Amino acid sequence: MHTRLALVAGEPAGIGPECCVRVAQTQHSANLIAIADPDTLYQAAEALKLPLRLVAATESANPGELAILPMKQKTTTVFGVANPDNAQFVITSLLRAAQGCLDGEFHGMVTGPVNKATINAGGIAYTGTTELLAEHSNCDVVMMLANLKMRVALATTHLSLRAVPDAITIVSLQKTLEILHRSLQLQFSIASPQIAVLGLNPHAGENGILGREEIEIIEPCLTRLREQGMNLIGPLPADTAFLPQKLSHFDAVLAMYHDQGLPVLKHSGFEHAVNITLGLPYPRVAVDHGTALEIAGKGIADASSLMAAVTQCSQLANSRNSK
Repeated sequence: MHTRLALVAGEPAGIGPECCVRVAQTQHSANLIAIADPDTLYQAAEALKLPLRLVAATESANPGELAILPMKQKTTTVFGVANPDNAQFVITSLLRAAQGCLDGEFHGMVTGPVNKATINAGGIAYTGTTELLAEHSNCDVVMMLANLKMRVALATTHLSLRAVPDAITIVSLQKTLEILHRSLQLQFSIASPQIAVLGLNPHAGENGILGREEIEIIEPCLTRLREQGMNLIGPLPADTAFLPQKLSHFDAVLAMYHDQGLPVLKHSGFEHAVNITLGLPYPRVAVDHGTALEIAGKGIADASSLMAAVTQCSQLANSRNSK
């Protein structure tokens, strides 16, 4: 059976709809089914001056066409102006795709960028789609970003820097590494993954002089997991772990917090970077960029990350289906 992927544009006023229209211009190895407001997609196609024909979700789409499960927004899209009235629409479209994956209707989901501030302004407590999908599926997940050069997973995600140290415990770190290790084996077919684990503090704590989290939390966790057969390197100083000669030996890097690892990954290949949620019972891959409201509707949005997300999600879905 042909792989079916739910495609969620994200924030209607951002560049997500335009990226979806660009993706619809090419043939893919999977059938894409957009969960979106048809009017917004047509607006995006007009902005891009590209052809778009929306077909039923049961049909296969040719280049220039996009299968759709239509959902209506509360208010009409004005590109560049995110409206909190559409916050519930954004959340509902994400959960519709997620439920479809759980029900077997889709084999995976690809998501465009959302605007956290707008969703919260719409009265919905929201910290990120990774957290939303984890709660919906009632499972523990790990956020991992990847491009053609590296994979970087996160021990903590959308937290203030002040809250990070308290969120890193032996239990939470062990759970994260177990999910990462298992996902690299099952989804990426790496039999014995070599994972680099970064320290929390500068110089990985400098033997306790710059912080004791490495000694009291990270090292004991790594020792326990090495005894179970995991190939873990670290804790490593974050400022040297990404040197090319070191990075070439790692299948993934685990960073302790969001801005410790992701700036390096984005600098090394932003256009092809994607955000993968590990631990869900289905593949979910997202773009690695924001809504870019300042250029939305101008027809200049780069769809490379969404293209890469579709390709990656299709590969992960096919890998799961073949097992």
